[in-house]
Order: sequence, then structure tokens, then C-alpha cells
Amino acid sequence: MKAAALPIGLLAVAGAVLLAPAHAERAVPIPAARADVPRAPGLQTAVLAGGCFWGMEAVFGHMKGVKSVTAGYAGGTRATATYDQVSTERTRHAEAIRVVYDPAQVSYATLLRVYFSVAHDPTEVNRQGPDTGPSYRSAIFPQTPQQAQVARAYIAQLGAARAYPAPIATRIERGGFFPAESYHQDFFDRNPTHPYIVRWDKPKLAAFRAAYPTLSR
Repeated sequence: MKAAALPIGLLAVAGAVLLAPAHAERAVPIPAARADVPRAPGLQTAVLAGGCFWGMEAVFGHMKGVKSVTAGYAGGTRATATYDQVSTERTRHAEAIRVVYDPAQVSYATLLRVYFSVAHDPTEVNRQGPDTGPSYRSAIFPQTPQQAQVARAYIAQLGAARAYPAPIATRIERGGFFPAESYHQDFFDRNPTHPYIVRWDKPKLAAFRAAYPTLSR
């Protein structure tokens, strides 16, 4: 995403990678989690990191039961939670999303299934697609002890099932969440022809809708 965020005059530096036509993506077929967070009244929150937050926001923002998605930074301090500082890869933040959801409509384990199967590649270390660096790492920031327990159990379940050709690199981390700048919010919906969105995120959303039609809205 760093190249995609450059001023228009510098986009050519990004090369054909960003300007290539959209390619097909497919969700990894993985089993549902055997454990889940018990349903509770009221809205709940999940914080997930999996590469550029534009695509993560696009997938979960089009999911039934999700009330809002906020792009932001997790794992570092409030003082350095800005795009310019996070992009130095020295702040310990990960680009992340905060998902507010209704557990009466969609469960935490279901969010994790989409996260692992289609929202990002959980086997990549400190990168996703064209983006490299620790801010693009795969990480879950549980908001409750129950979420942490379910996330750890699901990672172990998927590892035992050998669902991927490489080990799962997703880390369970602690840390606050800080919303990103306003121009990053709803970026997919507001910039449908942006080269990065066309190349990387539209195929991801299409893959989600194809794999989980009953969850898509």
C-alpha cells in the first residue's frame, strides 16, 4: 500500500504491479472453528491485522452482522499512530481494522474464518501481497480473554488440519487501537478505480462473496 499512497505524479514508480488488471482470487477452504465466544447481548468488537487495511476493511465492511469497520493502527503507542510514522516500520504498529459486530448475527469465530480464509494470507511473515514490513504482519488483538482463547484454539486447529502449505504466522498480540487518518476510512468504497483497489482488493472482495454468499451483503 505504500506505493499506492504516493502522490499521483509518483505512481509510475510503482510500476506495472499496481497497474495490472484485477486477477482472480479464491478463498482457502478451511473448517469452521470448533470453539466460539459465547453470545452476549449488545455489540462486540474485534481487532484484526492482515496487511493493508483498505482490503481488510472492504471485506468485513460488506459482511452481514458487521455494524462498522474502522481502519487504524494497533500494537504501538498513540504518539506514533500516524501513517507517516507507521510507514517507517519502527513504531511496532500493524495496520489493522476495528470491527464492531452484532453477535446475534455473526459470531467471533465466523469473523476469524473469513479473516483466515480470504481476508489475508496468514502464512506470510511481515508482508501481504506487494506490501512488506512488520506493519503488514498477520496479528489478532483480542479484546477479551474469551476472544484470545478462541483465536489460539482456531490457529491450532487450522495448523493440525494442514489447511495451508506453510505454517500459520498469525500472532496473538496486545495493544491499543488507534483510528487512521480520515482519508484511509472507507477507502475502497470511495476510490473504486484506484489502481491498488482494482489490482488487489476488488478480487479479494469478489472471493469473499463467492466463498461466503450467505455472509455477504
